Amino acid sequence: MRHINNAYSHCKKIIETHSKTFSKAFSLLPKKQKRAVWAIYAFCRKVDDIVDEGSAPKSELDEFEMNFHNFLKGEIPGNDPMWIALEDVFSSFSMDPVYFQEMIDGQRKDINSHVVETEEELLLYCYQVASTVGLMLLPVLAPGKEAELRQGAIDLGKGMQLTNILRDVGEDIERGRIYIPKSLLDTYGYSYEQLRNHERNEAFIQLWEDLASKAEKFYESSLMSIHEYPLYSRTPVKGAAYLYRAILPSIRDNHYQVFHERNFVSDQVKKDILSDIQLMKA
Repeated sequence: MRHINNAYSHCKKIIETHSKTFSKAFSLLPKKQKRAVWAIYAFCRKVDDIVDEGSAPKSELDEFEMNFHNFLKGEIPGNDPMWIALEDVFSSFSMDPVYFQEMIDGQRKDINSHVVETEEELLLYCYQVASTVGLMLLPVLAPGKEAELRQGAIDLGKGMQLTNILRDVGEDIERGRIYIPKSLLDTYGYSYEQLRNHERNEAFIQLWEDLASKAEKFYESSLMSIHEYPLYSRTPVKGAAYLYRAILPSIRDNHYQVFHERNFVSDQVKKDILSDIQLMKA
């Protein structure tokens, strides 16, 4: 039991370090579900870190994928405590490994320069790297309700990933990634050259708002099924959605400064949002 507790503590540190938003939202869950979220987040974070920070991301991701397949066969790969925690999650909840694999497949697209051509391509990518996380979490947050909540989880992931993209435009360009679709750039008469030169003109603001409105619609549609969640997870899920959604107005308030600054929601605003949600009727 002690080594499982240590494994979960390891995963808790990862979510607290890398996502204060998710950490804050899901801290409201009961202990068993909260610990499962930590482990699933640690898995996703590991994939993300390999792709973004790895010295040889292709071979490292291949090795990680092999480790995951071995894990599914009942082996605990290496000495990463994340696998110990994840084994406990898989034994406690009805997890579907397909979504974990889809996440790996989506992240693999970012190993080399990634330039998105169409909105359809963008939304597929958003599904793979973000909606899959929601689908991984459903057996933990709403056991037995996976079918009813599937579309809402997919939509919430897309809204969150579009928000990430709209926040991290400059950072992504530095990594050779342009997620704003070429088709959308053409619609607003804004070029790759202007994007790489960090031109924040009216055309850029219009295309940014175009994607932001799509993100807003995904948030709205995802929350339509919130009543299907058990009471213990309604506030955390709604909190995660509201906290992430709040990034968009923070960018507007900062005059669309997305090339050289990382926009964020202050701790006080996060606290106020969660307090307001808890006062609402879930």
